[in-house]
Amino acid sequence: MSLKPVLLKASVAALAFALIFAGAAQAECYADYKAKQDAPLRLHYGVIALPDNACSAGAAAGVIAPRLAQQGWTLLNVLSIFGPEGLAERKASAGAYFLSF
Repeated sequence: MSLKPVLLKASVAALAFALIFAGAAQAECYADYKAKQDAPLRLHYGVIALPDNACSAGAAAGVIAPRLAQQGWTLLNVLSIFGPEGLAERKASAGAYFLSF
């Protein structure tokens, strides 16, 4: 009996398993930011969830700005990118803008 078919089946099974659970293994990604509205001037600090492909400051700005613009806000800057461990410490500061966009 040859081991090649057994090894091939095991490799295919391992690859399928990895692909199925790849999304679950990726870390959650969040950013905190500052935004403004004009006339009258309003400012806010917020926290937003990001897709996995936007877990850098440059990529995050490209995701955050259009979301804010839909509600009339202009992104001023992305302060930081962080994982779920940073949510609790930012919740009170973000207030109504905690995960609202």
